[in-house]
Amino acid sequence: MSTSLEGPLRLPASAVPDGCRSWDGESARRWTEALPPRWVPIRVLSIHLLSVPLLASASAFLWLFGADMSPYLAALLALHVVWMMQLPEVVLVSAPALVVALAAERPGLPWAIPPAVALALSWASALVRLRARTRQRHAALNAADGVTAPLPGAAKPLERGMFLLWAGLLLAVLGAVVLALSGLPDAAQDRQGVLMGGCFVLGLGLTVVLSGLLGRRRARLLRRTPVPVLRVRIRDNEDVCTEVYAADDWKARRPLFVVPLREFTDDHDHDDDTEDAELERLLDELEDDDPAPGPLREALLYGVPCDGAEVLVVSAAEEPGEPPVVEWSTGVVRPLSEAAVRRRTAKEKALAARDAAYEERSAAASAAVRESAEPVQRWRAGWPDWLSAVAIVVWGAHFFWGETGLWRYGIGIALGAFGVWMLPPWVAWRITADSAGLWFNGLRRTHHIAWDHIRIVQCKRNHLKIDSHRATFPEWSAFGPRWPWLERKLGLIHPYEKAAAQITAMWQDPALRPAGDSGERELGRPLWPVAVVVGLGWVALLLLLP
Repeated sequence: MSTSLEGPLRLPASAVPDGCRSWDGESARRWTEALPPRWVPIRVLSIHLLSVPLLASASAFLWLFGADMSPYLAALLALHVVWMMQLPEVVLVSAPALVVALAAERPGLPWAIPPAVALALSWASALVRLRARTRQRHAALNAADGVTAPLPGAAKPLERGMFLLWAGLLLAVLGAVVLALSGLPDAAQDRQGVLMGGCFVLGLGLTVVLSGLLGRRRARLLRRTPVPVLRVRIRDNEDVCTEVYAADDWKARRPLFVVPLREFTDDHDHDDDTEDAELERLLDELEDDDPAPGPLREALLYGVPCDGAEVLVVSAAEEPGEPPVVEWSTGVVRPLSEAAVRRRTAKEKALAARDAAYEERSAAASAAVRESAEPVQRWRAGWPDWLSAVAIVVWGAHFFWGETGLWRYGIGIALGAFGVWMLPPWVAWRITADSAGLWFNGLRRTHHIAWDHIRIVQCKRNHLKIDSHRATFPEWSAFGPRWPWLERKLGLIHPYEKAAAQITAMWQDPALRPAGDSGERELGRPLWPVAVVVGLGWVALLLLLP
C-alpha cells in the first residue's frame, strides 16, 4: 500500500478539536486484534453487494429442485446467506428458526443434518462477529481517551438510508407481483420455481429496507451528542470507498477499514464553473475502469469505528486553499483483516507490474507513429472484435434453438433486432486520423472529433473508449477478448492497446498528427448496408432452420 512521496495533505490546525488524540499504530494494532477470526464472513468489496444475492438465489434453486425443499424454505435459506454477510443481528434469530423449520418439514431424514450443522455454524459466526464489535468499540474508545466533540453539520437533513428504503420497497413490490403470478405456469415445477423466486425477491427487498432503517437509526444516534474523535489518515481507493489508516502510518501500508463516504454541501456553495469541473471529473472517474487511489490526507474521525458502525470524517481538501471536507458515511464500516490487506497488497503490485508493461508497449506503439510517414492513419476491427461477435451470436442463438411456435419467433426477432443494431459497428468499425481529427464510421453516418475536442482515449483491460468534450458526439467504444498473460509471454501488443497508444500520442503531440485530409473512401461508409445483410441473414435462419 503505497502513496505519494510528497506526504499526506495537511489538515488545518483550526479544524482539530482541543485535546484530540491521534489513532497511533499501537492503538490501531489493539483494534485490529479485536477483529473476528478469518472464518467469519464480512462483506468488504462493493461487488459483494451484488454477487452475494446472485449466488444465494442460485443456491435456492439447487435446494428447491435438488433437495426437494419447499419453495418457502429454499427462499429463506438463500436469504440466510445474505443475512450472514449483511445483517448478523438477523442471523441470531433466523438460524435457530430455520433449524426448526428443517426438522418440521422432513423429520428424521439424514439429508437435513448438513444444513442444520451449517446453520449452527452461521449462528456461531454471527455471535462471534457481534462480540468482536464490542471489543472494537472498547479499543476505539480507549484510543480516543475520553475526548469528544460535536459533529460538524449535524443540523443538516438526514439522508442516510433513503436510497435503500426506496430500493427495498421497489424490490418488495416486485417480489409481491411475482408471488401473485406464481399460479399462472402450467407445470407444477415451474410454479414452484416462480413461487420460490417471488419469496426470495420479497425477502431481499425487506432485507434492504431493514438495512436502510438500521443505517438511519445509527446515523441519527451519531448526531445526538458529542462523540469520540480521533486523528487519522484517509485516502479514496479504486472501489469507490475510503480507506482509513492510523495517524502515524506515513506510507499507507495497513488500512484499518473501508467505509463509503459522501460530501454534503449546500447548492449555493458552488458556482456553475465549479459544478461543470466537478461533473467532468466525475465522468472521467466513472469511465476509468481501473482508477488509481486518491492522495493520502489527514483527517478527523468522528464516532466509534467498529464493524457495522456509522462515522463522519473531516479531511483535508485535495485542492490547496480549500476548506476541510465534511463527509458522512453512506454505508457501514467494514474492517480489513490481515488476509484482506495481503490480498490488496498483492493486487496492487500486480497492477503496478501490468501498468509498467503497458507503458512499455505504449512507448513502442508511439515510436511507430513517429516513424510513420502516412498522410492518414487508420485502425480497423480485427480478431478481438470478430471473436466477441461470434460468441454473442452463438450465445443468442441457443436461446431460441430448441423453442418452437410463437415463443421461438418472438425471441428470434428480439435477438435479431439487437444484432442488426450492434453487430455492424462491432465487426466493421474504423477510426481514421487526419489533420482535422478523428473520424468514426457509424451505423447511419460518420462521426468526427477535432483534436482539441478529445476528452479521453482509454484502453482498460478489454475495452477501448474514446470520447469528446462535445455533447453531440456519442461515446465510441470497442469490446473484445484479451489474455494478458499470453500477451506478456509472447510479447504481443493487443490491437486496442496499440490504437490507444498511437491516438494518444497524436492527441498530445500535434507534431505527430497526420498532415493529410481524408477522402470519402478513407473515412469509411455508413454501416447500414451491413445491418441490412445481417437482418436478412437472420430472418433466413429463422425461417429455414427446423
